[in-house]
Amino acid sequence: MRFNKYYLAALSSFIIWGFFSLALKPLKDYASLDILFYRIFLATAFLLLINLLFRKKELLNDISEYKKMAGKVQTRIIFLTVSGGFLLILNWFLFIYAINHVSLQSASFAYMICPIVTTILAFFILKEKLSGWQWFSVSLCVVSCAILAYGHITDLVYSLVIALSFALYLISQRKNNQFDRFVVLTVQMVIASIVILPFYPTYSGLLPTASLFYVLLVVIVIVFTIVPLYLNLFALKGMNSSAVGILMYTNPLIHFILAVFYFKEEVHLNQIISYGLILISIVIFNERFLFKKNV
Repeated sequence: MRFNKYYLAALSSFIIWGFFSLALKPLKDYASLDILFYRIFLATAFLLLINLLFRKKELLNDISEYKKMAGKVQTRIIFLTVSGGFLLILNWFLFIYAINHVSLQSASFAYMICPIVTTILAFFILKEKLSGWQWFSVSLCVVSCAILAYGHITDLVYSLVIALSFALYLISQRKNNQFDRFVVLTVQMVIASIVILPFYPTYSGLLPTASLFYVLLVVIVIVFTIVPLYLNLFALKGMNSSAVGILMYTNPLIHFILAVFYFKEEVHLNQIISYGLILISIVIFNERFLFKKNV
């Protein structure tokens, strides 16, 4: 497998996200919506500040390029960017809620099945082709989900919705590659802030006073939001869906290891079998990348 700056960016982003629970778990006493509100608002402020102070050239260049585009192209870009902002909000809220109120393993399993969900959606939406082995891999994933669902239907539902929201985000952003990725990320965060702002007065709790909340929030915004999201968007410029699939699995594997060995979550036999089938499906789905040279 070729290893270049795009692979390095994607691998780094998923490794970083794999340790997200270490910063999120200490905030379990705070409402998921509060964490989401402050995460989006602070991330938007940081991104706007960076663009206005240090990246004016890229910002003005993208504005100029946008004005030159045809009306249909402009509409398409607006739709992809806005939908990306909405999908990020949904994915983040469900992920935070799953980790703090369902289980870390449900969040982990979501990103185990996300590449498969992405592939299925890409087949129907983007008309990407799948080999017979890849379809067999998808079938194994379906079986693993059925096994996990036995006695853990809540975990499965959250896992599938989290996976679906992120898969749709990836597919939409693969087609949204005309502009600087940092600028696109900033616009999506502004959109996210505008969307949730009307809900803040009604659904937010009391203003947090503990310094730990704000310290961890800054870590979440910079280390687990801005950096990995930018790396992920950058990687999508030079990677295909199968390559993304290989590297995406570093995230849930780290999650699962932390859940079992660090947070001491209980593991059942059906979960072990389900994860085992997922790992087998990973190898089968990506066999042409794993076992052939110069791909």
